[in-house]
Amino acid sequence: MSINGAMNAAMSGLRAAARGTELVSNNISNALTQSYGRRELALSSMNYSANGGVRIDGTTRHVNEGVLADRRFADAAHQNVQTAVSFFRTLEDVTGIAGDPEGLSGRLASFEESLITAASRPDASERLTDTVVDAQRLIDGLARASSDVQAIRTRADGQIAQEVVTLNTALQQIEQLNKQIITTQARGGSTSGLADQRQAVLDTIGAIVPINVVPRDNSTIAIYTEGGAVLLDISAANIGFERQNTVTAYQTLDGGTLSGLTLNGQDLRMSALAGGSLGGQFAVRDTYGVQAQTQLDALARDLVERFADPAVDATRGAGDPGLFTDAGASFDPLDEVGLSTRLALNAAVDPTAGGEVWRLRDGLGATTPGPAGDSTLLNAMRDTLDTMRIPASGDFGTGSQSMSDLFSSFSGMLSSTRAGAERDLTFNAARLTEWTDLQLSQGVDTDQELQNLLVLEQAYAANARVIQAADAMLETLTRL
Repeated sequence: MSINGAMNAAMSGLRAAARGTELVSNNISNALTQSYGRRELALSSMNYSANGGVRIDGTTRHVNEGVLADRRFADAAHQNVQTAVSFFRTLEDVTGIAGDPEGLSGRLASFEESLITAASRPDASERLTDTVVDAQRLIDGLARASSDVQAIRTRADGQIAQEVVTLNTALQQIEQLNKQIITTQARGGSTSGLADQRQAVLDTIGAIVPINVVPRDNSTIAIYTEGGAVLLDISAANIGFERQNTVTAYQTLDGGTLSGLTLNGQDLRMSALAGGSLGGQFAVRDTYGVQAQTQLDALARDLVERFADPAVDATRGAGDPGLFTDAGASFDPLDEVGLSTRLALNAAVDPTAGGEVWRLRDGLGATTPGPAGDSTLLNAMRDTLDTMRIPASGDFGTGSQSMSDLFSSFSGMLSSTRAGAERDLTFNAARLTEWTDLQLSQGVDTDQELQNLLVLEQAYAANARVIQAADAMLETLTRL
């Protein structure tokens, strides 16, 4: 080998060592970056006559696609369950747990206790007033719970709209990155950085909707949902959704009063985008929220019907409402939806509406006060709360229950559902952690990278020594 050839070979070695050192540095600094793929320098030998050297063929990006896909599915499942847990925790805070005086069961117990206290001294107007106040507190509790359920559904509807925007933006970004990767490859450039960006965007999409990523020609990809919907194949699909400013108890997806999703203008089956945070928000708006409203309305209906029984108060006329009314009127069984929001105290006993509290003792239809010591009606009201009857609606089973049994059943079912969702969340969080750790462990190994750095330093020193030796020989020759 000539001196010139040796110097050229050593210079190529220096370039390769410098480039390799740069990649090691990037690998180590991005060891905990989830979307980063470990880089490795691709080298080959050059043999030109008696000369040699090292050719840099490019950079290879290493990613375990199988682990990455499983980690995305775990992330989607975690986001989905997290949304459900947040809903049930919020609802439980609103409706209260057993023993909470401000919860629904606590307010019912206070009303029942007030009836007992008033029956012991029916002549004491302050006790009658307290009973009216506690009845109104029970009404307010149901109304607030119903209002909060609809507020949660409204927020879920708004979150769906935001996630659809994020999803559409991300799909367009993937389409553009696919094009940039094709262009960069055609120019002979490295696409590792673009692949990292694409993986980060895919992680965003995967948290919203569970996806399958399919490789295509020229290092591009296509994206399909688990349900089979095509989100991107050459061109990005457009997801459509119409947001509602306010969601009410009367609005449902099945009823056609709330928006579903469209894919390129065509209605999209909800099962096609099941899972992920988007599916979780739809579950809150269209399943969990609707079920909670149905249960609250069933509680309100049972309360209204118990006190509307003619056997409780014979002073009322036929068809007149009882102590608890549907916005002041009698309850229509065909109009149960939203009853918990419309529930109101009978104006005949409500001082704020011009009523008199003595009618709680003497009858809603009484025109003049009766015997001050007569507790018959108060006892009848107290007894009707304990009467065992089969609920006319709601998911409370087919057995006979008292009013307190119904409220306890509602709280118990809510607590049980919340606990089950939290167990699922714990499982999915652990699964996500395991897949994330596995992905990172199969990514950059900092110990191995440091070993590679030592090898590169040795290679750099060896090539530098060759250049020094060649320089010394040239200097010797020029002095001859």
